[in-house]
Amino acid sequence: MREKQSYVHITHEFEPVFDGESRVLILGTLPSVKSREGQFYYHHPQNRFWKVLAQITKSELPVTIPEKKKMLLDHKIAIWDVIQSCDIIGSSDSSIKNVTPAQLPVILDRAPVHTIFTNGAKAYELYMKYCREMTELPVVKLPSTSPANAAWSLERLVAAWGEALGRCGL
Repeated sequence: MREKQSYVHITHEFEPVFDGESRVLILGTLPSVKSREGQFYYHHPQNRFWKVLAQITKSELPVTIPEKKKMLLDHKIAIWDVIQSCDIIGSSDSSIKNVTPAQLPVILDRAPVHTIFTNGAKAYELYMKYCREMTELPVVKLPSTSPANAAWSLERLVAAWGEALGRCGL
């Protein structure tokens, strides 16, 4: 029988990925347990984030952290998360409480970002609640690349993400 998990206070441990050329910002909620173990974004092997971006940008699928950073920066994409710290059970976005938002001006004051995308409905909800006022930028809610979003096939994700990011010149 599975032991019941309890809330743990998590503080985001790794830096956003961006440079002075980043034009779009993709925000998740908070790194999952697997991402925290791997010390980088979307580290869970079943998360389709890297597959989706590789297909959209017509890039090789990045494997290492330096390859992932290079793909993002080569295509003027920044990534980070909405949450700097919170209480959470495992990787369950639905359990998130006691949120401290990320300070998005860290990126926005240093890069010409013109559009923000959220990776999923929960990231969008949290962005609207905690971060919208600090950005004053358009935000687009994209379907989650998480393996928990099984209703969306890789092909559907690529089509939806490709259309949205394509409107921004990617």
